[in-house]
Amino acid sequence: MSASAPKIQAGRRTSANPGRVASPEPIDSPLRRRMPPLLRRAWYGLNQAFRRRIAHTGVTPDQFTALRTLLEGDPHGLTQRELTALMSSDPNTVASLLERMEKSGWIERQPHESDRRAYRIRVLPSGAAQYETCRAVATALQAEVLGVLDAGDREVFLGQLARVADACRAAADASPRTSRGA
Repeated sequence: MSASAPKIQAGRRTSANPGRVASPEPIDSPLRRRMPPLLRRAWYGLNQAFRRRIAHTGVTPDQFTALRTLLEGDPHGLTQRELTALMSSDPNTVASLLERMEKSGWIERQPHESDRRAYRIRVLPSGAAQYETCRAVATALQAEVLGVLDAGDREVFLGQLARVADACRAAADASPRTSRGA
């Protein structure tokens, strides 16, 4: 840390809850740890590490996530809309992703049995093999990253992170959708 960089103040323990640390600074103060930059830094670092470690397979982190989501989902396949929601992504990104995966021979799209506008997406054996290769890398990376926490704190952290992710999704869902310039 440079001499001119602001020091992060640890805050103080409150008498009402000695395990919690309160900060006298506003929630968006540069003197505090702020959730958005921390989440971005964590995601970016994890994504870059994973991308580099699986580059030799030709699979991207997003493709891995799609393969995992499809393999863990309905054995009859998921629709693109279902996959988009489960991946917390947007329809255009998933459409482009699926197109590349289909060209690679990792997935297939079959007409939906009751919705003529939809297709069920299933993972083909070559896609499952790619997933398994990358899964070993993903689990090793997760263990490496979570290894900075005490064993007893890992599940607590993941549970708290899931609650934050759910709250972020709820905030997004409750926010009005507007177009630029509107």
